[in-house]
Amino acid sequence: MLNFTRRNQPRPSRSMPFGGMEYADPKRKSNVVGKILLAATLTALCILMLKQSSNFNTPSPFSRHEPGVTHVLVTGGAGYIGSHAALRLLKDSHRVTIVDNLSRGNLGAIKVLQEQFPEPGRLQFIYADLGDAKAVNKIFSENAFDAVMHFAAVAYVGESTLEPLRYYHNITSNTLVVLEAMAAHGVNTLIYSSTCATYGEPEKMPITEQTPQVPINPYGKAKKMAEDIILDFSKNSEMAVMILRYFNVIGSDPEGRLGEAPRPELREHGRISGACFDAASGVITGLKVKGTDYKTPDGTCVRDYIDVTDLVDAHVKALNKAEPGKVGIYNVGTGKGRSVKEFVEACKKATGVNIKVEYLARRPGDYAEVFSDPTKINHELNWTAEYTDLQESLRVAWRWQKAHRNGYGTAPLAMAS
Repeated sequence: MLNFTRRNQPRPSRSMPFGGMEYADPKRKSNVVGKILLAATLTALCILMLKQSSNFNTPSPFSRHEPGVTHVLVTGGAGYIGSHAALRLLKDSHRVTIVDNLSRGNLGAIKVLQEQFPEPGRLQFIYADLGDAKAVNKIFSENAFDAVMHFAAVAYVGESTLEPLRYYHNITSNTLVVLEAMAAHGVNTLIYSSTCATYGEPEKMPITEQTPQVPINPYGKAKKMAEDIILDFSKNSEMAVMILRYFNVIGSDPEGRLGEAPRPELREHGRISGACFDAASGVITGLKVKGTDYKTPDGTCVRDYIDVTDLVDAHVKALNKAEPGKVGIYNVGTGKGRSVKEFVEACKKATGVNIKVEYLARRPGDYAEVFSDPTKINHELNWTAEYTDLQESLRVAWRWQKAHRNGYGTAPLAMAS
C-alpha cells in the first residue's frame, strides 16, 4: 500500500504557464493598475492646475491681432538700419518682432531695444535664417503680423563682386521666401528696403524713379531681381507694397542708443564712414580712398549721403501711406551729391583728427556719381530729409563710436526660437 504525503508549499509569486497560456498573479495585477490610476490622477491634476494658471489660456500678444496696434515684422532688425527702424517703430507704439540670423547684426542692439521697451507684448526677437523656408513659415504661423519691413540682406558692393552667388541667394532667394510666407499667411503690407545700386551708372543726374535700372554689380542686380519678383506678384494681389531705393546711409541715433558696428572682417568692404572712424580711432593707420580718376569735379566718387534717422522716417511714412493693391516706389536721398574728398574733410572736422589719407585705384563695381531727386517722396509721402548737415551727422555717429570702442560687445541675451 502506497502512502501519499501532501506537502504544504507556498504559492508561487510569479505567473504560472499552462498550456501555452500565462495567468498573472491577481495581486501583482492590482498593483500595476493602482500605479496607472495614480499616474493618471496626477497628470489630470497637473493639467487642471495649468488650465487654472493665468498664462495657460492667454495666447501670446504677438500671436493675435489687436485693434489699434500694428504688429511689424522687421527682418534684419539686429543690423544697423533695421535696429534704428525697430527703435522708431517701438517709439511710435507699434508691436515689433525682429528676425535676424546675426550674420551681420548685433545682439547688443537687440539688448538695447529690450532695455528701452521691456513691457510685455512690445518686442520679441527670433533667431532664424530667412533662407530656411520651413522656419520662416513657422514664424508666420505663430505670429499675427500686420506688415513686414524687409531689411535683411548682405549689402557691400565690393563683396558682391567677390561672392556673387551669396548675394543672389541672400537677397533675391530670401526675399522670395518672405513674400511666399506673406502670401500664405495673409500678411498684406510690405515695405521693401532697396537701393540706388539698381540704377547702375545713369547717364543723367539726378536720379528719378523713372531712371532706367541697369545695375552693374551683383548687389544691385540681386536687389533689382527681388524688386521684379515683388512687382510681378503685386499685379495679381491686394498687397500694399512700398519699395524704397535709398542712397548712402550715415549717422546714428541722436540720443546715442544705437550705432553702426560692423564685424571687423568686413571693414574692408564697409561704408566710408566706418573707415573714417576706424582711422580716427587708430584701428587702422589711415583712410584708403579708392578711385581719383572719375569724371567728377575732384576726381573722387560723388554720393548722396542720407542720415539713418531720415531714412527710418521715410520707412514709417511709407508704412502709414501704404494702400492695398497699390505699389509705391521712392528714392530716399537728400538730392545733393558730395564727393569722397568732401566727406573725408567733414569727417576730419567731426572727429577732430587729422586723418591720414591714401589714394588708390578704383574699387570694382563702383559708380562715378550717384545722387537722387527726392521730389516724388517729398510730394507723395510728405517726407523731406532734415539731417542734411554732413559734418553734424558724422559728429553724432562718432560720439557713439567713441563710447563703444568694441561695438555693442557680447552681453548675454535670452533669445526666442
